[in-house]
Amino acid sequence: MRAVTWLQGGSDPYRGAMDTRNPVLAREATQYATFGKKSAAVQSATPEELQEMYDAPTAPGRAGRVLDGDRALTIHDVIVRTAAMFVVLLAAAVVSWNLVQDNPWIVWVSLVGALVLGIVNSVKRVVSVPLILLYAAVEGLFLGGLSWLYDDIYGTGAGNANIVGQAVFGTFFAFGVMLALYASGRLRATPRFKKMMMVALVSYLGIAVVSLISALFGVGEGWGFYGVGGIGILLCVAGVGLAAFSLVLDFDAIERMIAAGAPEREAWRMAFGLVVTLVWLYLELLRLLAILQGRN
Repeated sequence: MRAVTWLQGGSDPYRGAMDTRNPVLAREATQYATFGKKSAAVQSATPEELQEMYDAPTAPGRAGRVLDGDRALTIHDVIVRTAAMFVVLLAAAVVSWNLVQDNPWIVWVSLVGALVLGIVNSVKRVVSVPLILLYAAVEGLFLGGLSWLYDDIYGTGAGNANIVGQAVFGTFFAFGVMLALYASGRLRATPRFKKMMMVALVSYLGIAVVSLISALFGVGEGWGFYGVGGIGILLCVAGVGLAAFSLVLDFDAIERMIAAGAPEREAWRMAFGLVVTLVWLYLELLRLLAILQGRN
């Protein structure tokens, strides 16, 4: 989801993708890591060797074709695939929104299905377009049904604000802000940033798991730690922040993949990773807005 201005080079353009904390986008890192090693040979080459490299035919990669006849990945490919996933997701969400009132089981069945398909697509070595689109459809069923339930209990169904619309707007607004900061160079996925994000994400995951268990015992009125006073609000805000900053890792991974000359088919994996992060961001925002409305 960004233009060629992302590409700022480096001694190993794929290393950033290898270091990303998003397992979806880092899955194929080792397959293309050798592309970035060419610069080391350039740095140690003699003037005569450099001239030979210059005179040689264009290598398959950014300018031509790469593995298995695929052309090189471009940002346009990622944008198109991401848009396709969102079309499928939104269509399924609309269907679920209109059916869930009489069929609440849709939420729980689609939740399990989305989790399974998410894991399968994350660990699958070869990109499967049907499985990725199926994930988008099942995830859409889950989001549409869950959103209706939130809206019915805490939003317009309870005479409150349209928290679903606010969460959707907030998700895309946060995406736009993070993309603008990344594109301008004001926010980059430096090694220190990645380490901090790793610690924060692992810590947050641990808290979320314990919170889920506590919610089963009625803590925070069923919200777990997220429903406990001001601390709960801070946790919700932290979740929104982590999801938003995770987009920076995704942008960096996509940039490095493009710079490394990864094949076009990897656009589906990049799109999948972005959608997973955006879904997480939307759910964090929706929960925060629901808790705030519940306290009014």
